[in-house]
Amino acid sequence: MTDICLFPIPDCVTFPGTLFPLHVFEPRYRTMMYRALEERLPVAICHVEKQLSPSKPDQTLEEALNSNQATYRPQAVFSAGLCELKEITNDGRMYLNVHMQERYRAVEEKQTLPYMVWACEPFLDQPASADEHQQNLQLQEKILVRFHALAHRYPELQSTFPEEHLRSMSPEAFSFRLFGAISFGSELQQEILEMDSAHQRLTEALSLLNQV
Repeated sequence: MTDICLFPIPDCVTFPGTLFPLHVFEPRYRTMMYRALEERLPVAICHVEKQLSPSKPDQTLEEALNSNQATYRPQAVFSAGLCELKEITNDGRMYLNVHMQERYRAVEEKQTLPYMVWACEPFLDQPASADEHQQNLQLQEKILVRFHALAHRYPELQSTFPEEHLRSMSPEAFSFRLFGAISFGSELQQEILEMDSAHQRLTEALSLLNQV
């Protein structure tokens, strides 16, 4: 089991192998980040199941810096990784990068307030057979061909998602990196995150890209 600090953000699904830039201003999450940095605890950026309590409307920046905002129930499967502190502003806000390293499933809540810490287990793919691995390589190539065609229509994709880099990835890493760069909506992204095989994710990716 791994203790992980949870940072729930509505409509935000993160994938292993990606980097998530984070701006932290709430007092409880600033405290959480200082602990995560000091103890080298992973931090999860996760989508939410529901809102438990709303934030106060029409707050000034000073009020937001001195009060906690909305509270959420997080999804049970998420990506997490170690934080890299980039800047602390004069008023105490923190800018960090969270390097998403692995998927986890929440097992046991160890701390609720002022922020959540859960004991988590890795959420791993089912092993792929030799035949399935070859199918995954073929799916990866088909996706790259489709992506190349889309890049002519949407040039910004090429800079966000360089094709040369993608070709060097394993199908497993590629299947995460793809959905980390191109979003199809938070609910579908969460479903994809919870798929336990690269073959499932690649098949879904090709189907979605063919609809664009």
